[in-house]
Amino acid sequence: MTAAGEPAAALQRLDEITRLLRAECPWDREQDERTIVPHTVEEAYELADAANKGDDAKLLDELGDVLFQVHFLSLLLEERGAGDLAAVAEGCCAKLIRRHPHVFGDVEVEDAAAVLRNWDAIKREEEGRGGDVFADVPETLPSPLYARKLLRRAGSAGHEWPPEGALAQVREEVDRVAATADDGDRDARFDPMGDLMLAVVALARELRVDPELALRAAADRFRSRVDAGEIA
Repeated sequence: MTAAGEPAAALQRLDEITRLLRAECPWDREQDERTIVPHTVEEAYELADAANKGDDAKLLDELGDVLFQVHFLSLLLEERGAGDLAAVAEGCCAKLIRRHPHVFGDVEVEDAAAVLRNWDAIKREEEGRGGDVFADVPETLPSPLYARKLLRRAGSAGHEWPPEGALAQVREEVDRVAATADDGDRDARFDPMGDLMLAVVALARELRVDPELALRAAADRFRSRVDAGEIA
């Protein structure tokens, strides 16, 4: 493991290796951001899996893979004069300072929820966002994460849903789905099922549970039970 005080040297070594691969590896030379980003997304999911399982050795390994993605994509920016790794880091530092006025300014907050509300409010007012509640929410996010992000943004802007509480909404949507269960029209069940899933995501958010990781963990448990012959 790298000794304390050596991260700069390790990052410099990674930068050198990234540049060498870009120059001398036929595969790396052919890549652009559109072909690399799918690998970036895959590495992020593998990182999330390691974190969810509490596997520190795997977490260390996957963090390295994500770090390489950052170096490689920054190098692509540098090649076309659009930025570089230093600009990425400086932009990140400026953003963190701007969005944490309770640390770097004189704003006071009561708890973590207030931090998130301030973060989203500051984000809405940043240049190019025009105060749009849902500005820059990627539609390509997995559905549970997309729904959670929309709910969070809306809540931070004073549009909390559901106002009566998520558990009550889940129960209401379950009844709606049950009412259409025997209906031969599949389209009639489509919207109630979607509303139920949105309510479940809202409940997960209310309980501070990541819906994507919770569903994935449940699916893994089901898979293990099938593999073990517990489910015929």
